Amino acid sequence: MEKTYDPHKIEAHWSKQWEIEGYNKPKPADQAYCIMIPPPNVTGSLHMGHGFQVALMDCLIRYHRMRGDQTLWQVGTDHAGIATQMLVERRLEQQGVSRHELGREDFLKAIWDWKKQSGGTITKQLRHLGASVDWDRERFTMDEGLSDAVITLFIQLYRDKRIYRGQKLVNWDPQLQTAISDLEVINVEKQGHIWHIRYPITGSDAYLVVATTRPETLFGDSACAVHPDDPRYQHLIGKTVDLPFCNRTIPIIADTYVEMDFGSGCVKITPAHDFNDHEVGKRHNLPLHNVMTKKATMTNVPSAYEGLSREQARKKVIAELQEKNLLEATEPHTNTIPTGDRSGVAIEPYLTKQWFVACEELAKPAYDAVKNGDITFYPKNYENTYFRWLENIQDWCISRQLWWGHRIPAWYDEEDNIYVGKTEQDVRTYYGLDKSIFLKQDPDVLDTWFSSALWPFATLGWPEKTKDMQTYFPSQVLVTGHDIIFYWVARMIMMSLYCCKEIPFKHIYITGLIRDEHNHKMSKSKGNVIDPLDLVNGIDLEALLEKRTQGLMQPDQAQKIVKNTKKSYPEGIRPYGTDALRFTYCALASTGRDIRFDIQRLEGYRNFCNKLWNATRYVLGQVQNFPPPPHTEELSFSDHWIYQRLETTKMQCEKHITEYRFDLLAKTLYDFVWHDFCDWYIELSKPRLKTNQASVTEHTLLCVLEETVRMLHPIIPFITEAIWQELKPVMKLQGASIMISRYPEINHKRFQQNCDKPMQWLQTIVTSIRTMRAEMHISPAKKVPIYLCGSASVNADYTQLYGDLIQDLAKTSSLQWQTAPLSNEACARHITAYGTVFMPLKDLVDKEQEIARVQKQMQKIQKQLDKAQAKLKNTHYLDNAPKDIIAKELDQVNVWKDTLTNYEIHLQALERLS
Repeated sequence: MEKTYDPHKIEAHWSKQWEIEGYNKPKPADQAYCIMIPPPNVTGSLHMGHGFQVALMDCLIRYHRMRGDQTLWQVGTDHAGIATQMLVERRLEQQGVSRHELGREDFLKAIWDWKKQSGGTITKQLRHLGASVDWDRERFTMDEGLSDAVITLFIQLYRDKRIYRGQKLVNWDPQLQTAISDLEVINVEKQGHIWHIRYPITGSDAYLVVATTRPETLFGDSACAVHPDDPRYQHLIGKTVDLPFCNRTIPIIADTYVEMDFGSGCVKITPAHDFNDHEVGKRHNLPLHNVMTKKATMTNVPSAYEGLSREQARKKVIAELQEKNLLEATEPHTNTIPTGDRSGVAIEPYLTKQWFVACEELAKPAYDAVKNGDITFYPKNYENTYFRWLENIQDWCISRQLWWGHRIPAWYDEEDNIYVGKTEQDVRTYYGLDKSIFLKQDPDVLDTWFSSALWPFATLGWPEKTKDMQTYFPSQVLVTGHDIIFYWVARMIMMSLYCCKEIPFKHIYITGLIRDEHNHKMSKSKGNVIDPLDLVNGIDLEALLEKRTQGLMQPDQAQKIVKNTKKSYPEGIRPYGTDALRFTYCALASTGRDIRFDIQRLEGYRNFCNKLWNATRYVLGQVQNFPPPPHTEELSFSDHWIYQRLETTKMQCEKHITEYRFDLLAKTLYDFVWHDFCDWYIELSKPRLKTNQASVTEHTLLCVLEETVRMLHPIIPFITEAIWQELKPVMKLQGASIMISRYPEINHKRFQQNCDKPMQWLQTIVTSIRTMRAEMHISPAKKVPIYLCGSASVNADYTQLYGDLIQDLAKTSSLQWQTAPLSNEACARHITAYGTVFMPLKDLVDKEQEIARVQKQMQKIQKQLDKAQAKLKNTHYLDNAPKDIIAKELDQVNVWKDTLTNYEIHLQALERLS
């Protein structure tokens, strides 16, 4: 076995080997277990969220594969309509070609060519993370089978009157010139203004002051609104005002939408350019005035404004309002600007003709499926988020003004009548149309979320009744983030119940959002984004800086990123290996919405892998041959104890996996390996390996280690495979790989003795002795006498039974129990739950040096204590500091006080030394 743990050498070998041997593929079994990977964008690269979810899904898959289930982890990618089209358009622009010059057919060919060459980046990265998916089943949302399923569903919904075409307000990206989903809109805070505009009341010298953040949209106003309970405006409700610059009047209406304390308490209503205004307009039957083009330039406005951009129109409107004395006031105001996450431009609520799914009836069974327990959320509180959205569901805009995607299977005649079918010929046949009727196909494509809503069943062959559908549908669990509960999770449930009359999955495990060590959201502009493969492979500072600044247009942003990178990673990122990263991900997978990623924890789990490696080297160095199983009566106390801890660990692991508590799973295994097995059992085994009972201990060491690596395999697959292969010839293990071996089953026969209480006693006493040695710098090799004063019922019996183990572990010359404390002899002492441990100091320490050391420590602690107590007396600090910080301060003060008390007792003991 290699002396040094080298994760990269291990991982590179086994990642290829598992795939070559086909271990990832489902094997026939009585029970199936399936997970559908949330399909990442084909344009993308692995980010921390992907890596996090992949590690958790793979943990579940490997666990169930080892349990003997017929396990399928369905992999694939999403065509990512907007992202992919933008990427390829940019590449063409660099060559001096636009997609319009190229034409639709050749542009789509260019996208397929790009996908073939470089669209598989993320699948390579998934392999790097050890994702044990069946790569032969890889799907793409634009492949032939999935495309057919998407078109089939559209036609089915249309003919069932669940899809319609209509003119509605949508999120419109003026740069991309397409409707986009809410998920593709980010809210950006910017410093702006509220303008108070005077709208003259018709037929009088008075005016109504209207507050707005978008004065350029006044050309589209259909009304002015006040709150019905606002006493300032009761007399004006029902009257009209003259709309500035427009030569038309609009009514003054009353609606509870208006906030009386915002601005003047009177707002303008622009139903064609604001979602809230649109709802007000429907309630009051107001006309719709669209005053912008698809490029967000002004139209249907006075000639002086025709063709201006939104920004230009705003400046001109404000200037003309001032000139005509119609601008009452201007106030600074922080605006929240809906912005396209791809284009970076302000999104315009835009009135346009689009395709919609009528969701109300589809939502009811989806709501009931969770309400009645057919589908369960983990954590359960996310059910409330799901219910709230379904209770207030709106119709879903599914058309996009793009070329890349599933083209809408609708044709129009010259009178704009709609005909839906898979092909033009199917349409003519279905509707009985002859060749004399001209038909033109809708140029738009379907929303990417529409196609991905079919992912749980279309990947298995729907609409055909395939064997895979019968075997793997519904799947067991969906692992995803809370940010797409609305956009993807709910829609998959709706479409699955509509298409298949079944739920798509039984459990929904919602992960938190990965943040940096300061709890800040990771973003390129902040310079705190971490590529998980950089953590696996390592990356020097120069390369890291180059990656961080790529694609940034603003020099000040680049400088900020460079500064943050140098601060966080002054020497770059060292290589940690995949297993350490996966263990870290599992350990962080708590029930919280936000998960703080601290690279120091990654360091700790790299050390864990190293400790496991070294423990294996020690065991294999001690055992030449695998001894036969001993009789139960031959097992020592420590053998019984480690077997019981092993079985308890198995039970806890099964519980944590079932409940999707990966953090507790990781902690349970960490504690067992690091503390129980390495720190205690291996140390307890060393004396017995020198006796005639060595074979019993050798058998225990190997059995516990081998079962432990199988328990660890779902989390850290590479190192456990490498270790298992080393154990295989020694223990004559069956099977080619740990990956297809059985997960350890609970052996209840190993609970014949209750070893927990005596072992806790032993650990407490040994730890106390070691602590006293460390505090006084007494060599571990020097044997010391120990006296124990405490309860006779516990200490007397345990001292007799296990005193020899303590002497081996703590290097004591003797261990004696007595009822009375040592009062006349100078001793160090350590108070425990079982009594006080005394260590005579004669001939162990230099009296003067030890007194000086203790006094120096006391001065240091007293200084810290005084500072903390002064802070806790400061009323300003107590009023403003977070409660948890104050609580920590109080706890620390109590610790320091106890430490000083113990040092005082120790000084008194030292004074008695001759």
